[in-house]
Amino acid sequence: MSALYTAEAIAVGAGRDGEVRSSDGVIDEQLAVPKELGGPGGDKTNPEQLFAAGYAACFHSALQLVARQQSVRLTETSITAKVSLLPKDGGGYQLAVALSAHLPGVEQGKADQLVVAAHEVCPYSNATRGNIEVALEARV
Repeated sequence: MSALYTAEAIAVGAGRDGEVRSSDGVIDEQLAVPKELGGPGGDKTNPEQLFAAGYAACFHSALQLVARQQSVRLTETSITAKVSLLPKDGGGYQLAVALSAHLPGVEQGKADQLVVAAHEVCPYSNATRGNIEVALEARV
């Protein structure tokens, strides 16, 4: 199967205290360990924020796709993604994600169904399924 698109990024420096850049130069971000993990925090990003941003955007596109397929008109929707870093039993770390979809003007049952359907087609959801906990919420 040939790729529809391939993104490329490089991390340099000291990992969570380093830098990430995309091959096209669009992303060029300094990283810092968050205060909650003992780092300086501040105005630099971290891998969890980057993952949350990507997942939120991808899930939002998936939601809009399934709504169009079901002839549901959406207005002013948004997705909030919270990515948590958790200690893993036996050592190491793991991620958990909470996705909250805001679908104003949509009946709650339909909103719930759309969020579940989006979770089935979103590439991030497909990549994480069975690997990390992903909690879904639909708010109207």
